[in-house]
Amino acid sequence: MRASGRTGTNTRILLAPTRCRGFRRTLKRARQGGVPQGRALKGAHVRDGKWEDLAVGLWGTGDSAARLLALLICRPKAFDRDTLDAMVRDARTPKVHDWLVNYVVKKSPYADELRLAWSADPDPVVASAGWALTTERVAKRADGLDLAGLLDVIEAELKDAPDRLQWAMNHCLAQIGISHEEHQGRALAIGERLEVLKDYPTPPGCTSPFAPTWITEIVHRQERDATA
Repeated sequence: MRASGRTGTNTRILLAPTRCRGFRRTLKRARQGGVPQGRALKGAHVRDGKWEDLAVGLWGTGDSAARLLALLICRPKAFDRDTLDAMVRDARTPKVHDWLVNYVVKKSPYADELRLAWSADPDPVVASAGWALTTERVAKRADGLDLAGLLDVIEAELKDAPDRLQWAMNHCLAQIGISHEEHQGRALAIGERLEVLKDYPTPPGCTSPFAPTWITEIVHRQERDATA
């Protein structure tokens, strides 16, 4: 996030709210991973017209909890393409990376442009962001996507992909099988043959990330709900 050269102002905005017990509680909960008071905090500060400055200051600390809070209170459309690209490359931790992609980049007018650029990036973590955006397109607006071509890439590269990229590509594989019946058979076959995440430990009541199991379970659930 760029601060437009107003470092002193941003520092004051960042430090002032920390005197508030509510802010300190929110930051504590952010460290625990939940940040349930993010919306309430936003309501408390938006009237002052300094909301973006607060988000910039929080992101600039480099602290993961502060960055999670920044992602909850910022306006996704306020960031240009280069800023979002820099933020993804600087996200550092998986949770900050995931929240950035899901809560900010997906709502940006640059999402599809970044999807194409990131998917081809040599950095596997950056590439995983591109695949996450592709999965969003597969699920919600697949017009213009070459789903067969995506399956070709997944079939060739999924097995040996680094962990975070593999997870994102596997999600895309499952989503194609879930959302597009005409490609479901091939998606199941790819998953069965590659066996990626087949032995991933899955808690009771949760869906396995193994693509064939994931596809089958969600499709059956959708069919059951449709006839209920």
